[in-house]
Formats: sequence, C-alpha cells, structure tokens
Amino acid sequence: MTDKSQIQVEGNYDASRRFQKEERKFVETGPVEQKAREASDAVDGPEGPELERARRETAENRPR
Repeated sequence: MTDKSQIQVEGNYDASRRFQKEERKFVETGPVEQKAREASDAVDGPEGPELERARRETAENRPR
C-alpha cells in the first residue's frame, strides 16, 4: 500500500527540487554551448517543422 505521506498532488516539490539541482549542475558544469548548437541545428534541420509544432502546442497549453 502507498504511504499517503509521500503522495503530492498540487506540485511535486521533491521532483521540483531535484530538477532545479540537476539544472543548476548542468548550467555550471555541462556542455551548454554544445547543446545550444545541437538545438539550433535541429531547428534548422529536417526535424524543424515538428519542433516548431511542439513549441506552438506547448505555448497554447501554457497556463496564463
């Protein structure tokens, strides 16, 4: 049975803290420039239209 004290409904604070920690680590030590170039190449490449469609869908579904 699930421990109800571990259930998080409105926002998972533990996951948020883990994400922020990993994101900070990536920015400080990760290959940021390389990933930026890869993203730019992807947008300009054959998968560009699909990425643009996903970007639009995400923007449309973002809470305001």
